[in-house]
Amino acid sequence: MEFLTVLEAQAEEVVAYFLLPEVDLAKTYAPGKWTVRQLLHHMADAETVLYERIRRGIARPGQVVWGFDPDSWADQLGYVNRDLGIQQAIYHSVRRGVIDLATSHYELAGTRQYVHNETGLRTVKEEFDKVAWHSEHHLKQIRAALKI
Repeated sequence: MEFLTVLEAQAEEVVAYFLLPEVDLAKTYAPGKWTVRQLLHHMADAETVLYERIRRGIARPGQVVWGFDPDSWADQLGYVNRDLGIQQAIYHSVRRGVIDLATSHYELAGTRQYVHNETGLRTVKEEFDKVAWHSEHHLKQIRAALKI
C-alpha cells in the first residue's frame, strides 16, 4: 500500500533529524518560527495525539476526542530544553504503532467516525491521512530550515 510506504519514508527521515548537531537543531525556517528542535518535539507529541485518536476511533466509534494547543505544549513541556533522545524513541515507537494499525485498519475501519471537539465529525481514515499530512508539513519546514 502506497500510504504505508509514505509513513515509513517519513519515519526514516524524521528519526534521522533527531540526531542533528546542536547548530542545526537551532535553525529555523523563518524569523520567529519554531526551531528544528522545537519542530521535532512537536512532531513526536502530535504523533502521540493522532495515534490516540486513531485508536479511539477504531475501538469505540462515536466518542468525542479533544484538540490540543501546540504552542502551550511547546511552552509548558519545555521544548527548548527537553531531551530529544527520549522524544526520538517516542516518535519512532508511536510511528511504528501507526504503521501497524494502518496495515490492518486503514481500509477495514477507515469509515468509522468520531467527533473532534473543534472540527466535528472525522473518520479513522482521515486521521490516518492527517498523520502523513502533518509529518510532511513539518518536514518541509525542517528542510527549509536546513536548506535542503
